[in-house]
Amino acid sequence: MMKLFGNKVDHPLADDAEVQRVLKDLPAQEASVALESAAAWYESLMATTEFRPERRLELLLQIDEAVLPHTRRLARDYLVTPRQTRAHEFRLWHVNHNYWTRLAAAYEDTLSRCRADEKVAAAIKPQIALLCARCLNACGGRLKWQQFRYGPITGELWTSAGEAWLEAVRAQVTDMRVNLFGSATTTPEAEYLRILILYSSSPDNLLPVEIEVAERLIAHLLPNFSLTDLARPENVYWVDAAKPLPPTRLARIPEITPTLRFYGTGSALDALGKLRANIESRGALPGEINFGAQYSPRLVMQVIDHLAACWSPKPPMRHHERRRIKSRMTVVGRLDAICLHLIGQGDDEGERAESWVVEDVSQGGIGAQVSLVGKDWLRVGSLVAMQPEGGSNWLVGIVRRFSRESEAIGIVGIETLSKNPTGHIADSQGLPTPVVLLDPPQEGGEVRVTLSIAAWEEQKPLLVDVGGHFWRLAPGTLVETGAGHVIGTCRAKRAS
Repeated sequence: MMKLFGNKVDHPLADDAEVQRVLKDLPAQEASVALESAAAWYESLMATTEFRPERRLELLLQIDEAVLPHTRRLARDYLVTPRQTRAHEFRLWHVNHNYWTRLAAAYEDTLSRCRADEKVAAAIKPQIALLCARCLNACGGRLKWQQFRYGPITGELWTSAGEAWLEAVRAQVTDMRVNLFGSATTTPEAEYLRILILYSSSPDNLLPVEIEVAERLIAHLLPNFSLTDLARPENVYWVDAAKPLPPTRLARIPEITPTLRFYGTGSALDALGKLRANIESRGALPGEINFGAQYSPRLVMQVIDHLAACWSPKPPMRHHERRRIKSRMTVVGRLDAICLHLIGQGDDEGERAESWVVEDVSQGGIGAQVSLVGKDWLRVGSLVAMQPEGGSNWLVGIVRRFSRESEAIGIVGIETLSKNPTGHIADSQGLPTPVVLLDPPQEGGEVRVTLSIAAWEEQKPLLVDVGGHFWRLAPGTLVETGAGHVIGTCRAKRAS
């Protein structure tokens, strides 16, 4: 059929009144609904070729800005809202991850059109620095949400981010400052570095909330980092922007290409040390850093220590030699189930044990491959009980590293906490409380105890029957908070 109006764009957003309605409605919608709506608009804009390039980009930028407060609110809800069901948590994750993936794809599509058509490139040229920065910022959001579930991180993400940065290089705008959102200024290179440094900082060893804190610290310290084509000793990481590869430590010189870049910590380590000293002396977080939520100084200092180890010119060394093996071990997760298995009631009342494939062992821990089907509890900080194949003794450990090879297969690194743990139902002032003792109690000595977060109260001693003898365990130092449990030290005394 012949079009009567050849210049008419067949898309809802071709009408200015509809655009204004959408931009007004998105901020007023419920956050997750708004992000789903925005993601659908991005896809529809990618699917049409009738918009002028500069108008398509303008619409992308406007919708991106309209839902920005929603992205921040949902991220805060995902990270700090207590007592979420697993289904609700996954729903939050899926909405956010899908949003950032669609947004990054829309900006990347615009850049691809620029490379393919000189007329499009000319139309977009005044906005090219902002486009590259927004594209890289969206890639960073996508990476962070993938890291919240520990991957998998595909090569396609590194290609997308690399191409956005290379486009800024070709346009000679890598260092051009742009207003990313409101008054916040950045450069395409800073946004690229933010992605590279976060990945280089071993987020697979951090809890999601710690990943968020790490990203905020990295953003604050970005002026201390820079990309260079020089392989200097202080530039301990490299990345090839044209290849689908993540940034890598400079253990050896990579293949030299025009798109190869190096980066080091510059003065970031010194700045990180001063920041930690400031927080420790004041007992409070500095006001000049926007953490996005209220976090304890202790949590932030733990993340600072982690970043310092990752950014050191010398990589963190293993305390114990790792040996490659292939065997199986029986594993139980979650504190209550672990306690019942150690007591000997696990087969009757506890959660069913699983079989994991051990890939390497050391004196201090175990590396294993695990099926992720039904493992909604598994994350960095999860407590596990392990029984090596052919053995009768149980070990207790904590997951320190977690990454997904695919949606179905994960790789975990487990630190062994105890080789002779015991499970007990303790008396906490009349309340039965599952506990795991990581050490045998000795009169007047300290014993490490694992129990639920809610059960740890400094003023409430625990009464525990160990081998027919009652011990009173007085809570002392809280050592670590994990995924649904705490580890603390208690002073042991025989009960009369």
